[in-house]
This record gives sequence, C-alpha cells and structure tokens, in this order.
Amino acid sequence: MRIRDVIDEKAPTLSFEFFPPKDDIGFWDLYRTVESLKPLSPTYVSVTYGAGGSSRRKTIELVQRIKADIGIESMAHLTCAGATESELGSIIDSLQQHDIQNVLALRGDPPDGRGDFVPVEDGFSHANELVAFIRNRVDMCVGAACHPESHPESPSAEEDLDNLKRKMDAGAEFLITQLFFDNRVFLAFRERAIAAGVTVPIIAGIMPILSVKQVKRFTGVCGATIPQDLLRKIEAVEDDAEAVRHIGMYHATQQCLHLLDNEVAGVHFYTLNRSTATRAIYQLIRSNMECTTEVCRAGERL
Repeated sequence: MRIRDVIDEKAPTLSFEFFPPKDDIGFWDLYRTVESLKPLSPTYVSVTYGAGGSSRRKTIELVQRIKADIGIESMAHLTCAGATESELGSIIDSLQQHDIQNVLALRGDPPDGRGDFVPVEDGFSHANELVAFIRNRVDMCVGAACHPESHPESPSAEEDLDNLKRKMDAGAEFLITQLFFDNRVFLAFRERAIAAGVTVPIIAGIMPILSVKQVKRFTGVCGATIPQDLLRKIEAVEDDAEAVRHIGMYHATQQCLHLLDNEVAGVHFYTLNRSTATRAIYQLIRSNMECTTEVCRAGERL
C-alpha cells in the first residue's frame, strides 16, 4: 500500500511514529506496543532513524517485522546523515526486497547535535538529493518533511518553501509536518505552500503534550512555538503530571478534529514510544469520523 494512493482516495491517513530503542529488550517492548495497535487499523506506522544514522539497523529490522509479522503497513525513515550513497542504496534495496513501499527521506541531524550538518564522503547534503536517489533507484512512495514555522536553519520562510519545492520536484509524493500546536499556523503554511506551487498532500504532525519540560525541549530544538494560553495552562499544573497529560490530550484531540474538518490529508502522531495518549486520541477522532460518515449515509437515505 502506497501512502499517496490512500490520500488520493480522499481518505485521511491516521498514523503513528516510533523510534527504535537502543537495546533488544526495548526493541521487543516496542514491537509488542505496535502489535497492540493492530485492532485500531492505523493507515501505517513509521520508525525514525537516529541522529547520524545511529539506529539504522534497528529501524530497518523493525519496519520489516511490523509489516511481515504484525501486518501493519510500515514506513522507514532514511537520512543522509552518516551514510554513503552506496550504504543508502543497500538499505533501500533491502527495504524493497521486504515489500516496504513507503520511505520518508530526510537530511537528518548531526550526531549528538554537534554543530552544522556535514555529509560523509560520497554522501548527500540535502533531503532533495536523497529523494531523487530513491526515486531513480526503486519504485517506492517517497515522502519528505516540512516545517509550518520554517526549519530552524532556514534564513527565511520563503527560502524554506523553495527548499520544500526542491523536494517535491525531486519526487516527494507527500509531506509530513514538524509538530505544531496552533492550527492557524498549519493552515496559513498550507496556503502559502500551495501559493508557492507545492501540489503534494501535506500530513499534519501532532504530538500530545505529556510533560512541560519535555515539550519545551522539543520546541526549542525544532523551532515550533506553544500558544501562550496553552503554555499558561500547562505551566499552572506543571507539578501534576496527570493534569498536564489531560490538558495535552484535550488540546491534541481538538487540533485533530479541527484539522479533519479542514480537509487535512492525514494526521501523524508523534508518540515518543508511548502509545496510551495517542491511542486514546486516535480512538476519539476515529469514532468521530465514523459517526460523521453514518450521519452522511443517513442523510443520503432520506
């Protein structure tokens, strides 16, 4: 199943993202977590690639097992970081041999956040180069990342959109956004992207807030902002983890429902390997979608 085909059928994708654990115990714990999601019928799950390509072996093994053994469509993240063209080619060939049909092509971050991104010798410097490499090598559905509030390294929003178009022109068939907490930011970005000539579907990346400290760290790294009213709410109960979690889940649920009302191509949950909150939100919005469909069907019968 190709992600773009699902979107083209006008069915919003609902998906989960995980990162590969560092040891075998964590690997199998995560495997069981993903396995427990099967009754929910997510469109797909994705598995990230560690900074500098540090977890590539576990990423590849996990996506292959998720599809072959669990029966959920899976998408591998691939990055330019820490890998030569030859190494990336071998990974791509292995994915294709295991019937992995979707890949998210990223530049990646320097290992341990060290300074500017520097490609390895005989490697790629930019995500659009990796997109083109994959599309020229195999028949896969390739996605790419986008940033509603611009990439932290971009000098301007205009240049960020130019980079985004380069990914699309290289062959990216869909985009997944960095996390955001204000739907107005996403909708304005989508309008600007379309006006700039971006024609591929844009999937919204959503991360429920589970910890004040954690969300501040993430937004500091990726350049996302937290609306002031939401920030005041979570800071007021910062010492009450359960209260923060409830506020975060409520906000994320409202985000998702509003985005679906505004015909978003899909919702991609950044789970941080904790499926409880995202599972609950997923079930709520899935129920809402099914109820809306039933109402439409009832109206058609009248």
